[in-house]
Amino acid sequence: MANQTIGLTQQLYDYLLSVSVREPEILTQLRQETAKHPMAEMQIAPEQGQFMGLLVQLIGAKKTLDIGVFTGYSSLVVALALPADGKVVACDVSEEYTAIARRYWQQAGVAEKIELHIAPALETLEQLLAAGEEETFDFAFIDADKSNYENYYELALQLVRPKGLIAIDNVLWSGRVADRHVQDNRTNKIRGLNQKLHQDQRVTISMVPIADGLTLAMKN
Repeated sequence: MANQTIGLTQQLYDYLLSVSVREPEILTQLRQETAKHPMAEMQIAPEQGQFMGLLVQLIGAKKTLDIGVFTGYSSLVVALALPADGKVVACDVSEEYTAIARRYWQQAGVAEKIELHIAPALETLEQLLAAGEEETFDFAFIDADKSNYENYYELALQLVRPKGLIAIDNVLWSGRVADRHVQDNRTNKIRGLNQKLHQDQRVTISMVPIADGLTLAMKN
């Protein structure tokens, strides 16, 4: 995991931030608070958040999924990019982590756009499908437990509309996916999904080396 783009020198990374990122103060405050958290490495990078916000606007998204909320940066950056009638369906299992998220959503004035489900994300996604919400989402962001990445992808693929976009985080996994000596379960799950996506003709893909690696999959 990485909360800044891997593979850049600190000097070059600082330059990238200085000439690229236009982070609203509320997002900066959330990122700074999260930096003190024991699991701070789970925070997405600001340049990645800004990129996702741009993508959401480019595709004209109104209804999105956030699979894995943590302290709420990804939900907040997307909610800020959505129109007034936009909606984020956010999935997480932690009341503790998402309490921080709720506070910032409220402060940013976007709490009404975000529908938080505290439950295993697979259950929430299956419930959405059972409720007839297949192909009604414009955008989905997957950044939760790696053991279920493929399951999240398959469900998200059913939920997003044709030409809708799925963004999958941590696909470079701090470089561990390229090291064949690393054979732990999470690394192998990401490797497996990366290989699957490369061959999956249901989507058009691009793996972008931003933050810890972000694969974009547009549903055909």
